[in-house]
Amino acid sequence: MNESALLMMQEDLSLLARHLAEKNIAVWIETNTAQHAKLTHYPTLTLHEIGKAADLVIVMGGDGTMLSMARSLVEADVPLVGINRGRLGFLTDLRAEHMLDELDRMLAGAYSPEPRMLLTATVVRQGEVLYESYALNDVVVKSGLRLIELEVDIDGKFVYKQRSDGLILTTPTGTTAYALSAGGPILHPNVEAISLVPICPHTLSNRPIAVSSHSRIEVTVVHCDDAQLSCDGQFQVALMQGDKIAAARAQRTITLLHPADYCYFDMLRNKLNWG
Repeated sequence: MNESALLMMQEDLSLLARHLAEKNIAVWIETNTAQHAKLTHYPTLTLHEIGKAADLVIVMGGDGTMLSMARSLVEADVPLVGINRGRLGFLTDLRAEHMLDELDRMLAGAYSPEPRMLLTATVVRQGEVLYESYALNDVVVKSGLRLIELEVDIDGKFVYKQRSDGLILTTPTGTTAYALSAGGPILHPNVEAISLVPICPHTLSNRPIAVSSHSRIEVTVVHCDDAQLSCDGQFQVALMQGDKIAAARAQRTITLLHPADYCYFDMLRNKLNWG
C-alpha cells in the first residue's frame, strides 16, 4: 500500500472508530491494524479475541482482506461487513465515502444476512496429513513451470486424468475470482455447488463442471516438475508427485451482512461492466 493510500485508510479508520464510539458502541481494533494505523487510543484485541468478544466485525480493505478475515474468524461465527478500499470489491459492499450513513442504517436493522459456504482442503502425503485449511473462494492446484498431470475422483468415482496448468476448486463465492478468469461459470451464492475449473487444459474438451456441494473431491498429483496448492490465493504449499488433495464443503459457514437494498445482480453488473 502506498503512502497516500495508507493515509486515507488511517483517516477512514479513525473516522469510523470515533463515529461508533460516539454512539456508545464498544470498539475494538485488531492489534496489528491499530499499530499500522497509529490508532493507539482505542482498546486493541487479537483476531482470536475479537472473534470471542464482538457481535460484528467491520473489515476495511479489499476482497483479499475480507478473505483473510473470513478464514481467521470462521470458528467464531461472527458476521462480517466490508468497506471497500480495494479495486473490485465483490465481497466488500460499502463505499468508503458513504460508510457512516450506510453503517448507521445497517446498525438500525436495515441489513440482509447472507451465509456463504466454505471449502476445507486437506493435503495428504504418504498417508499423513500435511496441511489443512479453509477456503472461502477457492482451492487451487497449480503448476509453476510446466504442465501438471492430475487425476480427479468425485465421491470415490474416477472422473478424468488431466494435463493442464492446474485446477481450481471453487465455492459459488469464488466463481467471480480466479475461476472467472479461467473461463468458469458464475454461480449465485445461494447455489449449493462446487465448480471444477481447469486452467489452460491440454485437451480442449476438458470443460468446467459443477457438482453438488455435498460431494467430496480428491485430486491426485500424478506428475509435476513444480506444483503448489493455494487457498484463496493467500497460503501456498509445495506439492510432490503422489500427493492427494481432498476438498469438501466445510460444516461451518461465514455470514456476510449486506445493506438492505443489496442486489447480487446489480453488483455483478457494476463490477463486470455489463450493459
